[in-house]
Amino acid sequence: MTPFLTGLGASLGLIVAIGAQNAFVLRQGIKREGVLPVVLVCLASDAILIFAGVAGIGALIQSAPALLVVIRWVGAAFLVTYAAFAAKRALRPGILEAATAPRGMTAWTAVLTAAGITWLNPHVYLDTLVLLGSLANAQGSPGKWLFGIGAATGSALWFPLIGFGARGLRGFFARPASWRILDGCVAVLMLGLAVVLAAEA
Repeated sequence: MTPFLTGLGASLGLIVAIGAQNAFVLRQGIKREGVLPVVLVCLASDAILIFAGVAGIGALIQSAPALLVVIRWVGAAFLVTYAAFAAKRALRPGILEAATAPRGMTAWTAVLTAAGITWLNPHVYLDTLVLLGSLANAQGSPGKWLFGIGAATGSALWFPLIGFGARGLRGFFARPASWRILDGCVAVLMLGLAVVLAAEA
C-alpha cells in the first residue's frame, strides 16, 4: 500500500493549491451549475494525464520544449480571456445580475471551460506527466501503477469535495457584493497565472 499512499499524498499536495482549475470548480459549485460534469471532466483529465505519466509519456514531453512553449502561450491567452470576463462581472452591476441569475452558464459551456482550463494549462502537464510520472516510475513495477492509482484517487476525492462541498458557502454568496469579490479575486488569479505562463514561454 505504500506506493498507493505515496501517490495519494503527492497528488493531493499538488492539486489542493489554489489554481485556475480549482477556482473554476469552486465557482461552479457555489452557483450549482453543471457541477457533476465539471467535476467528472477534471478528475477524468487528471486520471488520463497521471497514467500517461506513469506509462512514460512525461519523458517525451520533456524532450519537446517547443511544444511546451506553444501550450504556454495558448494557455496564457485563454486565461487572459477568462480573467477579462470575470473582471467584467465584478465591475459591471448589470453583468453581475446576469451572472447570479438561476441559469448563468449551460452545462456544455461549463464542460468546455473546465476542459480548456485543464488541458491548456502547461503546469498540469508538468505536474502530472513529468513530476508525478517521475515519482511513479521511481517506485518500480508494479509499484508505479499503484502510485498512479493513488494519485488518481487524490483527484477523485478532491474535485467532488470542492465542487459539491462549495454549496455550504451559498449563504455567504447570496449577497451580490460577495460575487463581485469572488469574481475580482478570480480575475486577478487568472491574470497572474497568465503572466507567469507568458514569462516562462
